[in-house]
Amino acid sequence: AIGVTGQFSAVDGLITGEENMLLMADLHRLPKAEGRRVAAELLERFDLTDAAKKPASAYSGGMKRRLDIAMTLVGDPRIIFLDEPTTGLDPRSRHTMWGIIRALVTGGVTVFLTTQYLEEADQLADRIAVLNNGRIAAEGTADELKRLIPGGHVRLRFTDPTAYRSAASALHDATTDDEALALQILSDGSQRDLRTILDRLDTAGIQADELTVHTPDLDDVFFALTGPTVPAQTKETTR
Repeated sequence: AIGVTGQFSAVDGLITGEENMLLMADLHRLPKAEGRRVAAELLERFDLTDAAKKPASAYSGGMKRRLDIAMTLVGDPRIIFLDEPTTGLDPRSRHTMWGIIRALVTGGVTVFLTTQYLEEADQLADRIAVLNNGRIAAEGTADELKRLIPGGHVRLRFTDPTAYRSAASALHDATTDDEALALQILSDGSQRDLRTILDRLDTAGIQADELTVHTPDLDDVFFALTGPTVPAQTKETTR
C-alpha cells in the first residue's frame, strides 16, 4: 500500500529500463505475465517505451526520475513518499514531473512530498508543513501560511490628482504617496478584503486606474519561521 521514491535514484544503471521494471515486479511477486503487462503499461505511461531496451545508465536525469517513480508504482501503492523528486532536473523535466505528481493525485493516490523548492510546494501541495530543526514550525494551505506573514497590501494608483485626493479621504487608513499618486492599504490579498476596499471606493464614486496586490510568498514564510528576519520579497499581481 505504500511506495517510496527516495532522493537518490534506486535505478540500477547496469540493466535496462525494462529489466528494472521487471525486477520490481519480481520483488512484488507478480506472476511473470502480469509483471510484463504492468511493466509495459508503466513504461508507456511515463514515455519510456522507446528507451526500455537501453541501459538505464544512458538515461538523462529526468528519464531516471520517471523510471524511478514508475518502479514505485509497480505495486499500485495508495500512498507514495517522494523525497525531493525534482532535485537536479532542468525546468522542462521539473514541469513534466509536476504533471506526473498531479496525475497521481487525480488518480486517488496520497502523495507526501518533501522539497526544498518552495515554488514546487506552492504549485503542488494541498497542505504544507514547514520543518525547522526536525519540528513542524507551521502547517496549512499555501494561502494560510502566506497570511501568517505581515507585509501584504494593496496599492492603488491614480492619474487624476483630484481622484487621488478623494480616495485618500475615503481610505483614511491608507498610506499616501503624493509623488506617485498612489495609496497603499494593508491587506491579506483575499477576495473579501479586496471587495471591501473596492466597495469603499465605489461608495465615494472613485475608480482607481491601477490596482496591484502584493502578497508575501512561501520564501518569506520560510525565512520568517525558520531564521533571522530578512527583508520581505513580494510577488505582485496587477489587475
